[in-house]
Amino acid sequence: MQIVDIEAYVCHFPHEPFSPSWTPGITSRSAGVVIFVVKTDEGISGISGAMAIAGEWKGLAPLVRAYLLGRDPLKIEAAVEVLRNSTRVLGYRAGFLDIALWDIAGKAAGMPLWRIFGGTRDHVPAYASFGELRSPGAWAEAVVAARETGFKAIKVRVRHETIAEDVAVVAAVRDAVGDSMQIAIDANQGWRIEGFAPTVKWDLARAKSTARALEEFDPMWLEEPLDQYDARGHQSLRSMTTTPIAGGEMLNDLGPFQLMMDAGAYDVVQPDAIFCGGMTIQRKVSALAEAHGIGFAPHTWSNGIGLAANLHTLAAAPTGLMLEYPWDPMGWVPEVRDAMFTEPIKLLPDGTVKVPEGPGLGVELDMERILAHGEKIA
Repeated sequence: MQIVDIEAYVCHFPHEPFSPSWTPGITSRSAGVVIFVVKTDEGISGISGAMAIAGEWKGLAPLVRAYLLGRDPLKIEAAVEVLRNSTRVLGYRAGFLDIALWDIAGKAAGMPLWRIFGGTRDHVPAYASFGELRSPGAWAEAVVAARETGFKAIKVRVRHETIAEDVAVVAAVRDAVGDSMQIAIDANQGWRIEGFAPTVKWDLARAKSTARALEEFDPMWLEEPLDQYDARGHQSLRSMTTTPIAGGEMLNDLGPFQLMMDAGAYDVVQPDAIFCGGMTIQRKVSALAEAHGIGFAPHTWSNGIGLAANLHTLAAAPTGLMLEYPWDPMGWVPEVRDAMFTEPIKLLPDGTVKVPEGPGLGVELDMERILAHGEKIA
């Protein structure tokens, strides 16, 4: 089998105004995504996708395309090495293409990826991952609505000026849902986008005080409380609190994950197939998590293709916990996140997501919608 063509599309799917906590001062009105379709001489195609911010992919798409044309898509490790070493300067903007190669492999075998990976779970629990900051009262209303939708767990954002404000949010949420839901807490300190609005920077002292103050609310974890490369800080923080510490959502390539886990930085590691270097690297991180005895809960806040990839890896992960399910009505809903698909990846009434049974990723592109909201660039 040989890769004979790679098409690329950049789309911007409109949504209601949405102000994510990780980009203070920026309001989004569309979901930008680049979609790659890798075609083979045997008529099997695989898909992958990542975020599109401005016009960057018009320059990058021909570059990454050149590294894969003519290759055997089933020799995935070899292709991943080329993408890692030849495009290292691009960071995550190459490795995610291995998702398309795995999609091809699954279709060639006639099996969903989670089964190829040896998975045993055809459903995984999901948590509602909110993206905006809110007042305590608004948070209480939002999480109750999430519970009514079927979620058994949620994630809230804490990035306020004071610890008291952050704790008030979690207290209001716990009071609203009692013991009926698990609560994860995200500080968004792993990587910071500054310059658009004031933003709070946590140091170890702030992280320690916050983590201890949150203990009484029995959180699933406190996510990204420090800079993503601060291994010593993460390890110190874990020794100071019973609140589980999670991180790693933007780490790229295997080495940084190994360094952080060897340092004892995490209770839960969160590699994202879009950012970490694809499903190949993500699965190796899952193996590291098993070896270190820590939880595995992939990050997802890109698009439906990333969600599908993370879902398959999670379903086969020995220490897999829960699926991050981006959900923040009205701005960020499944119909926007998964707009490139004929059908969105849905939450079931019991709070789980069914892992696709179709071959490969088990999802289908809606080319009519893609072309209506985007353009072909390669």
